[in-house]
Amino acid sequence: MELNNSYGVKQGTTVFMRGIEIGYVKNIKINFNSVLILINIKSSNIFIPKKSIIETSQTGLLNNSVIDIIPLEIILFKDIQNVDLFSTECLKSKFLCHLNCVHGERGLNYDDLVRAATRISQRFDDPRFFNLFYLFLHNSIEISDDILSITKEVSTITSLLYYSICNFLLNHL
Repeated sequence: MELNNSYGVKQGTTVFMRGIEIGYVKNIKINFNSVLILINIKSSNIFIPKKSIIETSQTGLLNNSVIDIIPLEIILFKDIQNVDLFSTECLKSKFLCHLNCVHGERGLNYDDLVRAATRISQRFDDPRFFNLFYLFLHNSIEISDDILSITKEVSTITSLLYYSICNFLLNHL
């Protein structure tokens, strides 16, 4: 697996697929532009679709990193028949084969969550925000008062027009 950053993944990090532990990180190697991670899958009977999201996430109170594999397609029994994950014929299948390299993404991360919460709280702490919000509320109240006033005037004009038309029709018919 290739990542732009290790995101806290280390040797022994657990690998999950559909919430079940299927392996662990065996080795990590740093390249110039990425981090290569060798994952050991516990059984050759575990088929990982090529169309899967592979991401690192943090879980628990201690922010332990894990690797989650989320298949994006349903695997049928006929798809896995006669597939040998260790043969060259596997490359034509829908599944990741032995020593395939895939790109992983960053998933849930508490550091990002804390950063986002800090930014939001800083914006709410900014007096310019509250001044702008107060101005918005004040203008909204003035606009609603104006709309109410216009509605009353239109109602009065409509009533006068109605009575005038009724009187005209009664007098001239």
